[in-house]
Amino acid sequence: MRSSRTGLRVAARAAVVAVAGMLLVSSCSRDGAGSPSGGWVASGSVRPSGPPATVTLVAAGDIACDPAMKDYTGVGTPRACQQRATADLVGALHPDVVAPLGDDQYDDGTLAAFRASYDPTWGRFKAISRPAPGNHEYPTAGAAGYFAYFGAAAGTPGQGWYSYDLGAWHVVVLNANCGNEIRCDHASPQLSWLRADLRAHRGGCLLAYWHQPRWEHGEYQGDKKVAPFVEALFTAEVDLVLNGHDHNYERYQPRDPDGTVDPAHGLREIVVGTGGRSHYPVVKDPEAAVVDDTSFGVLKVTLRPTSYDWQFVPVPGDPFTDSGSATCHRPARTG
Repeated sequence: MRSSRTGLRVAARAAVVAVAGMLLVSSCSRDGAGSPSGGWVASGSVRPSGPPATVTLVAAGDIACDPAMKDYTGVGTPRACQQRATADLVGALHPDVVAPLGDDQYDDGTLAAFRASYDPTWGRFKAISRPAPGNHEYPTAGAAGYFAYFGAAAGTPGQGWYSYDLGAWHVVVLNANCGNEIRCDHASPQLSWLRADLRAHRGGCLLAYWHQPRWEHGEYQGDKKVAPFVEALFTAEVDLVLNGHDHNYERYQPRDPDGTVDPAHGLREIVVGTGGRSHYPVVKDPEAAVVDDTSFGVLKVTLRPTSYDWQFVPVPGDPFTDSGSATCHRPARTG
């Protein structure tokens, strides 16, 4: 009889553990607001056993209008302030991670502005957002509003660079506001950190993003200050780079740091400054594979263990789209 009771107690405990495990798995699945899934593993943590997941990242920069604008309504016009429409796209895509690519909140990046304009729209995905800071976050000293709004997800205040693992991919986020507050030169703390982080993640697929692109042909003509980033990333055979800053969409063929097309080893840059603020006209670059300066939308990137797909998803009524696939430079990491 005692043996029978002991067996029943063991069975009961096993059932409780099983139910708890199912509840834990359920709590990690995505809901309508895009809660984190099991594909997102913080940098430095242990990678889960089993085959790496296929995960989705959705990105765009240059997003939320200044609520102090004279004609600001929060709804938007055909030419500006479409942050609500692009946020609705994000929600419909159910991503694992959202990557705001900088200039997330105009014009001065104050905490009050973030709460009034960004938060009711893209703030729906704050729990799964891994942002990069833009120049419009820095009129507020130290980008204090940006760091206060995003908290630990934005990295260390005063720095803003960090990395994380997503499925089989390693992702690097940089702060390209190169000036008095942020250094981007070869001897800077950020470059030392970047090189060390890339050395620690040799092999496997690599993604990097920040705000100011090395190459662009709209309002701006590329930022040479980020050349040290590009050199380090090219050496590590990074596959994909995402940027904002120019309010348009520009996709380039894989390039080396000099801008020469290099399909075998180059990094593919995609500018996605289409998050809602406004548009800048593009001067056609003969080496840009695709350009568009008329549509708002987001970039959906599907990250597989050895490859990736990209798709530009426009807001309803905007006809432009772009999509494609590529294989990673290096084989997937394991263990």
